[in-house]
Amino acid sequence: MRIKPLPPDTLSPEVRYVHDEIAGLVGRSQSQVTMLNAEGALLGPFAPMLQYPQFGIPALSFLRTLDTQATLAKTVREVAILTVGGFFGARFELYAHEIMAAAFGLSSASIATLAAGRHPHGLNAEEDIAHVIAATLVSGHILPDSTYKYAVQLLGQDGVAELFFLISGYSLIAVILNGFDMPAPTQNF
Repeated sequence: MRIKPLPPDTLSPEVRYVHDEIAGLVGRSQSQVTMLNAEGALLGPFAPMLQYPQFGIPALSFLRTLDTQATLAKTVREVAILTVGGFFGARFELYAHEIMAAAFGLSSASIATLAAGRHPHGLNAEEDIAHVIAATLVSGHILPDSTYKYAVQLLGQDGVAELFFLISGYSLIAVILNGFDMPAPTQNF
């Protein structure tokens, strides 16, 4: 871990406001996931984002929009996020979204397979195409026209666009997590 979580009382008023907003949001939407340490500091990608607010706060604004404007099914979103996390091996991203995927009803087998960077069996068509698209894009390839057209049939053009932005946003989080070597809470905070 290259950056320690920042206790809220050490933050400037502007950054403290962002911290408190995030803590409230994740407390409501991801209450199953440990997002705060004993000092009340945000964990995972939030420590570097708050340490470097000139970059982190605009990124957080984009990431929040991915949640507030979401139209895709929660399981479709979680499949895409776990595909990204599995590709990058982003420990905190996998930790948080394995929990959320289970809460939304994805099977343990699918979650484990996605986290291992593989293609699970038993996904529905929308979840499956989300995995195919995420795996294609994070591996640096252009999405084939046939795959894009099939995805539009399943998710609609707006849904596919949302998926592209979701994959991009969680790739950003994975790179921040890995660059700053941010562990999952079970890894000695």
